[in-house]
Amino acid sequence: MAANASACPAAMKATSNGLFQGDNPLHFSLPLVIVQICLVVALTRILAFLLRPLRQPRVIAEIVGGILLGPSALGRNEDYLTAIFPSRSLTVLDTLANLGLLFFLFLVGLELDPRSLRRTGKKALSVAVAGISFPFALGVGTSFVLKGSISKGVDGPPFLVFMGVALSITAFPVLARILAELKLLATDVGRMAMSAAAVNDVAAWILLALAIALSGTGRSPLVSLWVFLCGGGFVLCLSIIVPPIFKWMAQRCPEGEPVDELYVCATLAAVLAAGFVTDAIGIHALFGAFVIGVLVPKEGPFAGALMEKVEDLVSGLFLPLYFVSSGLKTNIATIRGVQSWSLLVLVIVTACFGKIVGTVVVSLLCKVPFQEALALGILMNTKGLVELIVLNIGKDRKVLNDQTFAILVLMAIFTTFITTPLVMAVYKPAKRMSKAYYKYRKIERNDSNTLLRILTCFHSTTNIPAMINLIEASRGTEKEGLRVYALHLMELSERPSAIRMVHKARKNGLPFWNKGWHSDHNQIVVAFEAFRQLSRVSIRPMTAISPLNNIHEDICTSAERERASIIILPFHKQQRFDGALEVTRNDYRWVNRRVLEHAPCSVGILVDRGLGGSTQVSASNVCSTITVLFFGGGDDREALAYGARMAEHPGISLTVIHFIASPETAQEAVNVKVDNCENSNTSEGSGDEKFLVEFKQKFVKDSSIKFEERVVRIAAETIEVILEYSRSDLFLVGRMPEVATLVEKSDCLELGPVGSLLTSPDFSTSASVLVVQQYHSQRVSTSGPSKRVDVLPEEDLESNNVLQKIIL
Repeated sequence: MAANASACPAAMKATSNGLFQGDNPLHFSLPLVIVQICLVVALTRILAFLLRPLRQPRVIAEIVGGILLGPSALGRNEDYLTAIFPSRSLTVLDTLANLGLLFFLFLVGLELDPRSLRRTGKKALSVAVAGISFPFALGVGTSFVLKGSISKGVDGPPFLVFMGVALSITAFPVLARILAELKLLATDVGRMAMSAAAVNDVAAWILLALAIALSGTGRSPLVSLWVFLCGGGFVLCLSIIVPPIFKWMAQRCPEGEPVDELYVCATLAAVLAAGFVTDAIGIHALFGAFVIGVLVPKEGPFAGALMEKVEDLVSGLFLPLYFVSSGLKTNIATIRGVQSWSLLVLVIVTACFGKIVGTVVVSLLCKVPFQEALALGILMNTKGLVELIVLNIGKDRKVLNDQTFAILVLMAIFTTFITTPLVMAVYKPAKRMSKAYYKYRKIERNDSNTLLRILTCFHSTTNIPAMINLIEASRGTEKEGLRVYALHLMELSERPSAIRMVHKARKNGLPFWNKGWHSDHNQIVVAFEAFRQLSRVSIRPMTAISPLNNIHEDICTSAERERASIIILPFHKQQRFDGALEVTRNDYRWVNRRVLEHAPCSVGILVDRGLGGSTQVSASNVCSTITVLFFGGGDDREALAYGARMAEHPGISLTVIHFIASPETAQEAVNVKVDNCENSNTSEGSGDEKFLVEFKQKFVKDSSIKFEERVVRIAAETIEVILEYSRSDLFLVGRMPEVATLVEKSDCLELGPVGSLLTSPDFSTSASVLVVQQYHSQRVSTSGPSKRVDVLPEEDLESNNVLQKIIL
């Protein structure tokens, strides 16, 4: 007994009495787990930040972080390993890791919509079957090579199945994120890859259940069959009993109301109970959790509320522990000698060859172009968490030894790491697709009786009333017509729920608009659909899902594809109850700046101060006063052209203020232009005169339009004139007027000097402001589709505000 007691380490107590009473916190389970979690989270987040420029998914950072913390790197130091990850703490660590994995697989099930599998096309289904069967067969063949060399003595059938599953898996969540990062969701490749990966995901779980059932040791083969049949029967029973219960819960959770805590707790308890049953059957607890997630109805707020309750805690804190638990089992040092490294190369080549060649061949038979077929094959080669789950289960069940396990982990890392760079190298839809040529890239045009296409962007429901009221004001006359594309900007984050957004957008790609959205009671779609039915405007809701640092690419691409004449963006500030403007998210400011820089058409930034109220205004109730401040230049002409179209609405009156510099001020301005001849705008000046003459001839007799000319000398006089019209509902101004005797400096570059003045706290007005930048082909740079030089701050302000020196 004494010998046994000395051989077995004492069980760890939960909490310590503290350092002052002589206890080392690292010798107790709770403080040790806290240290482990903090270390894991810090390392994986740092690695994710370092890998972000390479556009790698976070799962790569988490797998690599787990390996670095294990015996392959830091674990070579015995003191570190004994202090931070002692052997007697691994049971607690594995328990927490598997508990986190349990709930994470529940979230993965929430992401997967079974109805999407039924809508899978023949092409995607053929690609999925080929992407599973061919690499599975190659994996079985590779297993014979490994079994004869480094995996001697393992049980044959389970090892064959585990190798086949490991090489045939496609990680659906990781693939969805990669497609969103690479802007491929809207392409044929993206749609087919997502459909095929969804089928592959379900097939992988079935194959994994088979592999686990076969991996039982010391039992009759009939036991494995019994385990598999019981598991299938349990899933069938859940599919019959559980959905009506969840549907009843979802119906008692109306839109806009908080979800009852009782329903959330009951669902989480059901996850644990299902996990217990599948573990008792002999499959794995995570299967029950995954099935419960799949069976939860995806419509309504119930599924979203479950995600909000679970995802951050599980994916942020507990799930990384699973990668550490896996990393502690991975010892790359076991891969020694030419034979082992040759087998690693063989496994990687076999995995890539099976997935890519199998997918490409079937895609070509389905008449998919070669470049798209090759990109599809590379995308289907993505591995992820499910791959790691397969390998860990195989390791725990003694089907995979240390060396084989390390080889397969490195294979998973390599195949996922190369996915993004290879796809970017072989498939570039933006460059392959010829730039769409269309004539009307701005509102100012010779023929005003043409269809106007507007792309409006919004971040949340708070932007919608002002956008809809602006669209209503832009309707013009019936003979001209208006077509609007409403683009919902959604940030792609690292949260699991981001994949749910991707999955929804994937149904019709980008854009989306179908009857299925009405069943979701989506407020945004309902608002635009109601407006479309009440007005004569053709309106189509769309979505863009990207990280905010490159979502401007989606905006510009959508405008190019839909041949928009102007892009309307919301300002990055919103009005508070006291009337002041406060920043919502500063990231939106940089989105607006990048759109101004790269837009293929004109751009407008709307500063909303309650345009038309907080709700949509019907056409019969519209009664608005719009003021255009005209100083000269292309941007001001675009603003006036937009104002002229708005004035055709029967409920809108338009006032145009043409600011004219006094003779002495004009002479000073000419001298400045002569000193800086490269910025001379002689053509702009003549264009202004011609435009104003045509405007007066066409609209001066209209009773709803008032045209005034004001001669000003200094900024103070200009401000006094503008204050006379402070009761307007909307100001229309150009972003960079040719002559602006207003302020010494623009404090908000994207609004320009006039827009900055109208939105400053010192300027007393409750009017909304629309700042317009006109598309100009001569301002296009070779570094972008339509890169305007006037985005640069200092040069713009000096060259455009030619009277600034006079004011100073």
